[in-house]
Amino acid sequence: MASKRTQGDCIKSNKKKKKENNCEETAELCCVVQDENVKRAVKEAWSQKSNYTHGDLELDCHPFPHCVIKNFIKTENFLENLQRELLALNFHEKSNDLYKFQQSVGLRNRTEAHIAGVRSALFSQFRPWLEEVLNVKLEPHVDISCFKYEYTDVLLCHDDELEGRHVAFILYLVPPWLSSDGGSLDLYETDAHFQPQSVVKSMVPSWNTLVLFEVSPVSYHQVSEVLSQDKCRLSLSGWFHKPTPERPPPYVEPLVSRSEHLPRDETILLEWINPLYLDISYQEQIQENFEESSEIQLKDFLLEEKFNQVCEAVQLAQIQWTKKGPDNKRRYEAACLDTLPECVSACWELLHSEAFFLLLSNFTGLRLHYLCPADDDDEENKDEEATGSSNGTRKESEPSIPKCCGELRRWSHGSYTLMHDGVAAQAEYALDLLLPFCCAGWNSEFGGYSCYIAKEEDEELLTINPEDNSLALVYRDKETLKFVKHINHKSNNDSINRRFYDFSFVYYE
Repeated sequence: MASKRTQGDCIKSNKKKKKENNCEETAELCCVVQDENVKRAVKEAWSQKSNYTHGDLELDCHPFPHCVIKNFIKTENFLENLQRELLALNFHEKSNDLYKFQQSVGLRNRTEAHIAGVRSALFSQFRPWLEEVLNVKLEPHVDISCFKYEYTDVLLCHDDELEGRHVAFILYLVPPWLSSDGGSLDLYETDAHFQPQSVVKSMVPSWNTLVLFEVSPVSYHQVSEVLSQDKCRLSLSGWFHKPTPERPPPYVEPLVSRSEHLPRDETILLEWINPLYLDISYQEQIQENFEESSEIQLKDFLLEEKFNQVCEAVQLAQIQWTKKGPDNKRRYEAACLDTLPECVSACWELLHSEAFFLLLSNFTGLRLHYLCPADDDDEENKDEEATGSSNGTRKESEPSIPKCCGELRRWSHGSYTLMHDGVAAQAEYALDLLLPFCCAGWNSEFGGYSCYIAKEEDEELLTINPEDNSLALVYRDKETLKFVKHINHKSNNDSINRRFYDFSFVYYE
């Protein structure tokens, strides 16, 4: 029987540990967990990767083994008191490329009666059950927090792999919940490279339901965006730990192909670009500002007539769009270049042209064209070559050839990019260019903005919001990463399915 004593009824003691034990309310687990026959059956099914169902327990091995236990804690009164204690905690909003939600302080040392009780139930009562079912020895380490997901909160596709994590669990304490409320736990199937392909199962959260799964290279999942504006998706989540086994090496995506400039002279600049930005003295001013901050935004960059033509053309049905993935790295649409209308293709050529490479050199001081003046380092290398005083450190005599890669992207509800390991490993010096279209009425609350952060840091170095006909240039080094924030439901909450487009180019010296 669960104790009915409240914290105020506890017998006082000079020993802190004894006092906590006296205050702890007991959480009795459901009968299906206590049934030895069920435990043996689950153990056998899990080892053979086969499905098994008994009463409130279901083991499903597709797309990876996961177990759902409904009515996990017997006593309803305990759950209601637990929910009240959890909602009284301090929560902190957490937001980055991967997620947006509220997280409580850690619950490892909390002494509230029902929080202590559920922690004990999970890590003292339930852990031995898991150890037998999985035939492993789990560490006593307690890793548990409370999470609140409210309107537009989300946790995007990831696999949970982190040193020591072996089994992930979620205990839901939600009001009556519908699939239309969002917030489902979505499971992905993977391809031969262990990359997520598509969601094959969605589980709607329900009161007093425990979900658990083994963390592995294929355990890709997400919490879909919460769409309800008046419900709170409250849950207890954490991990059971054991030494991490050896994992297969991460899949490395092929590098995006780069190309040299197209042979187009300055005539193309005169046809497309605001004359202000073709003035040499103004270019010098731009370069001075750029060199101070490594970024700049040039408003009204294209001639108004040209910009309006592209805005209309990018929305034509003739353009074929391809989804870019996988979801643990990105989700947006890219245009097939051979389907672009004439004026959009011409704008593409502009950004790819030799004349534009030279213009970017004038804007930034980077060596993106052979006519760009050499900087001091290059002059020093030339002097060393002439005098033979380089002490064996002379750079290659052949200069690198400036190149670029780019795409036309379409952004809408659910689009994003993530800072995945592959991006960090391949980071290099580069100049990013963004030129947005059809952004009228776009609000930063919708997401869709580009963020730059330093490796291993959470603080944003720079945020670029989509703005019509505003050319953004950002020079980043090997320690700088970028992402596009998830576009949330607010982008179409007034029955307008908002979209915007951008040319995204990267230039390399």
